Amino acid sequence: MNTTDRFYPIGTPGQPWGATEKAEWRARQTVQRSYAADVLTVIERLRARFDVEQYGELDYGADGRYPLFAVRSRDWNPALPIMLVTGGVHGYETSGVHGALQFLEQRAADYAGKVNLLVTPCISPWGYERIHRWNADALDPNRSFRENSPAQESAALIGLVAPIRDLARMHIDLHETTDTDESEFRPALAARDGKPFEPGEIPDGFYLVDDSENPQPDFQRAVIAAVEQVTHIAPADANGEIIGSPVVAPGVIEYAFKPLGLCAGVTNARYTTTTEVYPDSPKATPAQCNDAQVAAVCAAIDYALAHA
Repeated sequence: MNTTDRFYPIGTPGQPWGATEKAEWRARQTVQRSYAADVLTVIERLRARFDVEQYGELDYGADGRYPLFAVRSRDWNPALPIMLVTGGVHGYETSGVHGALQFLEQRAADYAGKVNLLVTPCISPWGYERIHRWNADALDPNRSFRENSPAQESAALIGLVAPIRDLARMHIDLHETTDTDESEFRPALAARDGKPFEPGEIPDGFYLVDDSENPQPDFQRAVIAAVEQVTHIAPADANGEIIGSPVVAPGVIEYAFKPLGLCAGVTNARYTTTTEVYPDSPKATPAQCNDAQVAAVCAAIDYALAHA
């Protein structure tokens, strides 16, 4: 594809979107699944074993209002380390949401009395329902975790974690890399910003993103070792890269979390990582993707517990 061709059905190539184009884009988004049915019903079941709190509500006018929930260890003990798990920053990344919920249902009890857990399973419910990366304002929440954030989703999480920002020991943020990143979301981003679309390559397999400003290579290796028992790890491409970033260890690349406004930089935790599962692989099932997220969470907690 010639990158100067009209590659996206909204806007004029080379010109950033204004309010009209963003409204046209939003009008094209349709509800494809239910946040209430898929997420809130599970959270309701968890109330018997955990403290559940509403930490915000998204107001998207005619599209509806979306309550945001966090799940905490019932017997929160200030003497125990705090472990933060976030999912669904990008609503379309299904195993990020369902992996967080599966961890709470199946494995969180293993850590009772050992850690304080804070889990936000679905940070972007509008995007979850529409299977989209952005929020209703055509903003990427995972580039918006900064002071005075323009994204409601990001601002709400920043407020929730403010009291533990300097106390959290570990934060794992659950994501996916999908084929639609290349077919829909990156072209949409280029169109929105008035830039040419440069085709990329989708890695086949699981990988992690470490923080280039606070690299923890042994921590990342421990998570990769656990996940490769569940699903395959993404290899580097011909350039020794994954999604354009140099591979620093098998299945590991680095981004600067805080400067980029990434969710994994929302605290000052020592151990931080972003998971990336590939659900479109012919070698992975949806159940494997969820299991991979759970394995990553458990390995991250276990490492952070063992390395104070």
